[in-house]
Amino acid sequence: MSSKNGAGVGEGGGGAPEPEQLALIRESVRKAKVPRAKPRTWRGAALAKELPVARVLVDKGVLHLDRYFDYAVPEELDEAAQPGVRVRVRFGAGSRNVREGRREGGGLIDGFIVERRAETEYTGPLAALAQVVSPEPVLGAELLDLARAVADRYAGSLADVLQLAVPPRHARAESRAAVPPPAPPAPPGAGSWRRYAHGEEFLSALASGASPRAVWTALPGPQWAEEIARAVRATLASGRGALVVVPTGRPAARVDAALTELLGEGQHALLTADAGQERRYREWLSVRRGEVRAVVGTRAAMFAPVRDLGLVVVWDDGDANHSDDRAPFPHVREVLELRATRDRCGFLLGGWSCTVEAAQLVESGWAAPLVADREQVRGAAPLVRTVGDGDLARDEAARAARLPTLAWRAVREGLRHGPVLVQVPRRGYVPRLACERCREPARCRGCAGPLEAQDSGAALRCGWCGVEEGAWHCGECGGFRLRAQVVGARRTAEELGRAFPAVPVRTSGREQVLDTVPGTPALVVSTPGAEPVADGGYAAALLLDGWAMLGRPDLRAGEDALRRWIGAAALVRSQNAGGTVVVVAEATLRPVQALVRWDPVGHAVRELGERAELGFPPVSRMAAVSGGPEALAEFLAAAELPPDAVVLGPVPVREAAPGPSRRPGAAPPGEQWERVLIRVPPGSGAALAAALKVAQAARMARGAKGTREGPAEAVRIRVDPLDIG
Repeated sequence: MSSKNGAGVGEGGGGAPEPEQLALIRESVRKAKVPRAKPRTWRGAALAKELPVARVLVDKGVLHLDRYFDYAVPEELDEAAQPGVRVRVRFGAGSRNVREGRREGGGLIDGFIVERRAETEYTGPLAALAQVVSPEPVLGAELLDLARAVADRYAGSLADVLQLAVPPRHARAESRAAVPPPAPPAPPGAGSWRRYAHGEEFLSALASGASPRAVWTALPGPQWAEEIARAVRATLASGRGALVVVPTGRPAARVDAALTELLGEGQHALLTADAGQERRYREWLSVRRGEVRAVVGTRAAMFAPVRDLGLVVVWDDGDANHSDDRAPFPHVREVLELRATRDRCGFLLGGWSCTVEAAQLVESGWAAPLVADREQVRGAAPLVRTVGDGDLARDEAARAARLPTLAWRAVREGLRHGPVLVQVPRRGYVPRLACERCREPARCRGCAGPLEAQDSGAALRCGWCGVEEGAWHCGECGGFRLRAQVVGARRTAEELGRAFPAVPVRTSGREQVLDTVPGTPALVVSTPGAEPVADGGYAAALLLDGWAMLGRPDLRAGEDALRRWIGAAALVRSQNAGGTVVVVAEATLRPVQALVRWDPVGHAVRELGERAELGFPPVSRMAAVSGGPEALAEFLAAAELPPDAVVLGPVPVREAAPGPSRRPGAAPPGEQWERVLIRVPPGSGAALAAALKVAQAARMARGAKGTREGPAEAVRIRVDPLDIG
């Protein structure tokens, strides 16, 4: 070290340092604190005098290890090793590597201390805690109990749930000093809640400390965010906390702005994935420490540790983003129902539409309806007109182009007064092509994937493998001409741009999602869920290719199509202000009729009645179990299902496409999977989940693949699946 430093001290290099400089270096080295390596096993170290055992939840998301493990607490870590803190421990050493009565070896793994104990029930030697990562207690008793309840409901492991519930640590965020919580605000005025029957009573109950439960069918328009903010403020006025969960960041930003306007800066936390690790963890810590008692966020915020929780709010529970795509796949609505029951707090399930699950909450008496009367609905909703198959057959314009005459008229009239929204079910240019002569779908010669047109005049490209096809011809009839089966958003925007050359055309979809558009005349082409909000509302809206959403082979196809249509139509001006919506779908279909009457609740109630007759969710509880035929048969033979369980299947599972996107629940590429649905009546859902969890844990303990470290999952379990076909 002296030679290296010497070269840096002398000018020009190679010169000897001055005596004063050497003395300064020696003094600096003498005063410097010598870093001490972290002990690997704390061999020979004294243990804590009181409560020398720490019960630890290790981060091993496999079911046969879904329990707590005891570790010895070294005396040096006694003060920091408190319940709720993050630690690192040695795991997997076995019982042979023991020295001086202390187990050693194994790999380092993260975990949480859940309890300090005076003694252990384990009879062998204990390993010691390797390290306390942070003295910040991030896992409280309430959050631990909630995570355990969620894991049991969805047949998952506690460690997997906590990975969703507790965000990753950021040291700089933890170093910030805590601040005292703000004083409760004054109760808000009723505002636009007066439009709903019992709306004022709902706010008054929250402000008085009561815990009402309601299913809220919001009126069309932008007032929903302000109405949620008023409900949050009423809850804060009672000295309690509030939690709002929305499907994506765009509605989260609207509720965030409404809360800021109603409460002021710094009175609530915003928890979204796109906030960045440090900011998200800082906001989460402010909630955990009790600095703020109001939270708005996306899916992971359903576990936010709000102090004295008085209200939980779910907006648009039918959105698929509310269901986590990681094991054990919890749904926001179900988790917040658990919290409302466990914490005895208020519950508000809101949206422009109404899901079957929401209708069941009202039907069972668990929640009360919060709706406006028909006069208010007619005054706020736009005029809805339909174009069915018979109209298209008689319409010369519809045969020559994509849009029927009624739609063209609505666009021309709407552009005189403001922007016009065009909803297209598919993104891209022409995502589905077929032979013009025999209608045989155009397929890739390499992988049999669907051929797509990426742009006008461009070569065809496979949607799965991406290989270009320059000389396609039909394998059935030998034809060389193609027709579009489905027209995407970009092709629609191109056609409308040619039809209305003086009007700007904007697109909003997967590649670029617009948040807002000005109120000036323009055509806005959007895929479902990506519709931007227009200043003053849209003058008109076209809902194209309704068959593409209604024709999906899924139990929720009608409900989902109605939810997406109403979500777009709710952005249009009211009928009194000239707002018009044209939907291209058969007028006799039930979802279309519900849109025309603006009656999503009636549609959900009828769907609920039909599902009750068939025994489908949510009237019953259901689990989907999929895997290879042999593994699936072995699993079902070993599982001790409840006596009232009904097994439906097995049926083949569609093989995943080799492209980047993969359908949820699809078999891995190259594997042939099967799936069964297991149905139980109400009251047996917990028994079904427990039986599936025990059977899966036994498979993993025997060494079957399917652990998180394994190459693939042999059997996949999903309780309450969204997609049951």
